[in-house]
Amino acid sequence: MVMDIAGVLARLPHRYPMLLVDRVEELVEGERIAAIKAATINEGFFQGHFPGRPIMPGVLIVEALAQAAGVLAVESLGLAGSGKLVYFMAIEEAKFRKPVEPGCLLRLEAWFVQRRATVCKFEGRALVDGEVAAQVKFTAMIADPPA
Repeated sequence: MVMDIAGVLARLPHRYPMLLVDRVEELVEGERIAAIKAATINEGFFQGHFPGRPIMPGVLIVEALAQAAGVLAVESLGLAGSGKLVYFMAIEEAKFRKPVEPGCLLRLEAWFVQRRATVCKFEGRALVDGEVAAQVKFTAMIADPPA
């Protein structure tokens, strides 16, 4: 399954400036997802991180991976249109290997490690030009939005 930005917007509650998935290139329900984030110089975080040497903050790379995993969870668990949200519970073993600069196409790959009705474990990696820029293990829960 592939998905354009309209499909991503239909599955995630995130909106600009926090939406960090631009399209889905591959989604295998119950297994894995490959998505793209185009890092562009006009994004606010590049202005201050760092002046003269803009680099995407590692925490936002992890967030982009989590959003891609969120699309995978919503599709795999049949949650589209349910109003359920996917929340971080844990982030483990985050490693950053290569800077992500403006102009990069960040390939976001995430896959299920464990899947239950309300808690899922994932692994993910972000690649730039086929090289690992970041990798992480994380846990998320599916829940109703706050009242």
